[in-house]
Amino acid sequence: MKLPLFVAALSMALPAAAFAGPAANVKFFYVPSVKFEADAQYRDRFTAPVTKLFELNDNAAKNHPDEVPCIDFAPGLDAQDYDEKTVAKTLTLAETLDGDSAEVTATFSLFPEGDDSKREMVWSLRKIDGQWKVADITSKTSGWTLSALECLAGQTPE
Repeated sequence: MKLPLFVAALSMALPAAAFAGPAANVKFFYVPSVKFEADAQYRDRFTAPVTKLFELNDNAAKNHPDEVPCIDFAPGLDAQDYDEKTVAKTLTLAETLDGDSAEVTATFSLFPEGDDSKREMVWSLRKIDGQWKVADITSKTSGWTLSALECLAGQTPE
């Protein structure tokens, strides 16, 4: 009788253990509510080169308030529109560790219906001073990488 109890306890502990580490940092941006990665209050969760793009986006929004800033979508969703409940319900995370580097693949749907609402995002993380930080986000669905996006509106002319 003790073995079934151990197996039951282990099966309940495994989902919590699955989110220890890099996946917990990614999950933060999806549930319980979707967060805008470029928001200044989350900047400490990222590292260069993505932080440079976020700074350029901040400059664009500040210096050209009547124009669309460089990042006009939620990078972690690869979309502007979404149903938060559907994202939370369909979210799955797969974590791969390699020393002080990690990749977390997030798959989810933006809406309850429609093949074009399915997303696959790869979050690259690095361990810096004992903390996992997001180094980049790649959309496998649309074929772009956040660090490769240009933000000309936020740059000051030299």
